[in-house]
Amino acid sequence: MSTTECEQQETGWGILQDLPGDPMIWVLIFSELVAFGLFLGAFSVARAIHPAVFEAGQAALNSNLAGLNTVVLVSSGWAAARATKAARAGERQVARSWIVGAIVLGGLFIAIKLAEYAEEIGGGVGLETSPFFTLYFLLTGFHLLHVGLGIVILAVVCRRAEISGIETGTAFWHMVDLVWIVMFPILYLVR
Repeated sequence: MSTTECEQQETGWGILQDLPGDPMIWVLIFSELVAFGLFLGAFSVARAIHPAVFEAGQAALNSNLAGLNTVVLVSSGWAAARATKAARAGERQVARSWIVGAIVLGGLFIAIKLAEYAEEIGGGVGLETSPFFTLYFLLTGFHLLHVGLGIVILAVVCRRAEISGIETGTAFWHMVDLVWIVMFPILYLVR
């Protein structure tokens, strides 16, 4: 048995140890992707059952704010990627600056999403308005919680700005980005 095989058996992580960051974050990421996938699957099935209700629900959404939020979150992911690059180059202060930028953009995403919720609720739309809005609020609310958790994770890893911490936080943050990039067209654009 080679040294690498022995190390893999000792850690028990196998393929996960080759991914950036702590292997446990990848277990969390994969489980979260499954949860979001199930939510989006339920949304798609419900849309097939109630197409007129879902079309009316989508028409009531502000796709401009959601589009702006997509740009904000993707930009935040880019800043997190820059932090990883800086951390790998040993530039801890630069890495911290990029992480702070990612956090600020994440906060902006939350502010825009809350403004969108306020607009929808002010227009008389709520969780129980229709199957569309029940799933819409559950999906976007679950995602919003992950954005908040991601901001906390980034703040924690920013403090020490070590490579493995930055990689771990950035991996989670990219999962949050990826989920939104998939959710945005499904919720707002696909008819």
